[in-house]
Amino acid sequence: MYAFFRNEKIQLLAVALGTAAAGEFKINPVPGDLFRIALGGSTFLLFLLLMNRLSYIKAGLWTAVAVIGIRTLLDFLFPVQSFDWLESLRTHTSSGLYYLVFACGMLTVQRRIHQINLLLLGVICACIDIGSNTTEMLARWLLGGSDISNLATWGYIVLVGGVRGFFMTGLYSSIAVSQIRALNIEQNKRMEQMLAISSGLYGEVFYLHKSMDTIERVTGNSYRLYADLKREGLDEFGKRQLGITQEMHEVKKDSQRIAAGLLKLFDQESKVLLSLKEVVHYSVRGNRKYALMLNKQIVFDVRVYTDYATPQHLPLLSLLNNLLANAVEAIEGAGAIGLEVRVEGDRTWITVTDTGRGISIKDRDHVFDPGFTTKFGDSGVAATGIGLSHVHDIVHELGGAIRWFQPEGEVWSTAFEANFPTDQLKKGE
Repeated sequence: MYAFFRNEKIQLLAVALGTAAAGEFKINPVPGDLFRIALGGSTFLLFLLLMNRLSYIKAGLWTAVAVIGIRTLLDFLFPVQSFDWLESLRTHTSSGLYYLVFACGMLTVQRRIHQINLLLLGVICACIDIGSNTTEMLARWLLGGSDISNLATWGYIVLVGGVRGFFMTGLYSSIAVSQIRALNIEQNKRMEQMLAISSGLYGEVFYLHKSMDTIERVTGNSYRLYADLKREGLDEFGKRQLGITQEMHEVKKDSQRIAAGLLKLFDQESKVLLSLKEVVHYSVRGNRKYALMLNKQIVFDVRVYTDYATPQHLPLLSLLNNLLANAVEAIEGAGAIGLEVRVEGDRTWITVTDTGRGISIKDRDHVFDPGFTTKFGDSGVAATGIGLSHVHDIVHELGGAIRWFQPEGEVWSTAFEANFPTDQLKKGE
């Protein structure tokens, strides 16, 4: 269906028929049918402005034929007096000529419509409209001997041309701005989705990289065990151990290939810079949606006291998403989450607080341990507990430190505070 409406002939037909139909809504400010104020000219101008990739000459020709044909047909179907084909064609040919001349005039600025100042574009369109109406009037005089000496008629031509030119360019500008806003909203949605996927993928790659180090150590130990078994004369056990070592080596190579491909992706991502405010915006926006999905009424108190571009946006997004998601999950029903970003000296500080159920003192030393969790599902099954461990590893990968503490006062129940060398976050800027 979309391809159907993208067809040039369909678009030309829409312009021609739409303009011809609009042209029938008219008033005659001077006696007779010498000059009419109709919506046809305004509609045609708006079509040309919005569909500036069309062939303007073809649009003018198609519209001229449609206007002449439809008006002649209406004269035939609803005759005021006796119908004369030749007279009707002669009368309406000048109207068709208006659209053809108008299209030729707009052709001179077609390639620069997006670059021309709006006020200047209005002046140009008004002049083209006045020139086209002048051509129509001269054609009426040449073809039918119409009296064109009425000064009121020329006054209306100038007035209507000016009003039409500025009004339609203003309407075009409003539509263009709306389209840009809609496009910007769509691009932001895609950007948000891509960043969410990338930050999640960063966490997986981070753990894959750690697993590869573990596999490397285990493979080395396995091979040394094989050598020990062989020295002890336990050849059968040695062969089995060697087989295990070879399989682990294959796993390591497969992991390396996967990691290499993913790391190329992040090498490209590292060339992109996001500001701290953008990182915070995307993190908070995503977790607002997460809170709504869990039917929780959560207010986010966001305070960003500093801002700079950073190529480390993916690890920061992954870190913030984990901390904010943990805070959302810790709150029962309704509550608040605070997020503060500031710079003190040569370090950047990120603090996440919440009004959730908190962490008991006895668990304080274990919150960053892999597998530790205080969250249980409705069925009593514990969560995986890898979120805070992941956060801890990311912070240290960026050369920072993180701690948990109980905030003073009765507002916040839990706080996580991470700090990083600012130069490390700006690295590559």
